[in-house]
Amino acid sequence: MNKTILIGRCTKDAEVRQNNETKVARFTLAVDRYNSDADFISCVAFGKNADFAEKYLTKGKKICLEGSIKTGSYTNKDGVKVYTTDVIADRFEFVDSKVDEGFAQINAPIETTENGFINIPEGLENELPFV
Repeated sequence: MNKTILIGRCTKDAEVRQNNETKVARFTLAVDRYNSDADFISCVAFGKNADFAEKYLTKGKKICLEGSIKTGSYTNKDGVKVYTTDVIADRFEFVDSKVDEGFAQINAPIETTENGFINIPEGLENELPFV
């Protein structure tokens, strides 16, 4: 069985090209390791998944990707054989919550009141999961 599940952040916006009649999106996921290192995984999406990648996979977006590993090779312009390993994306899920994105978009420092409570940044009052 060839099945891969990754959770990581896009290192840059997905690059999309039209290959004959099929749309192809390429992007890289930075996937954390336990020892605070990261792996940079090359990913490819085709067709409707490429449309999704083009629209939603932007730099810093945290996603869960389900797919399979594909190896290949080609000869570059210098005549050297280059081996490749990509994850072919079958399914995506967003990992960041809407509230997390809202907080990330506001670059103001979080202030606390005298009694230790956090002031909610303006515009996020209705985004909280409780009232």
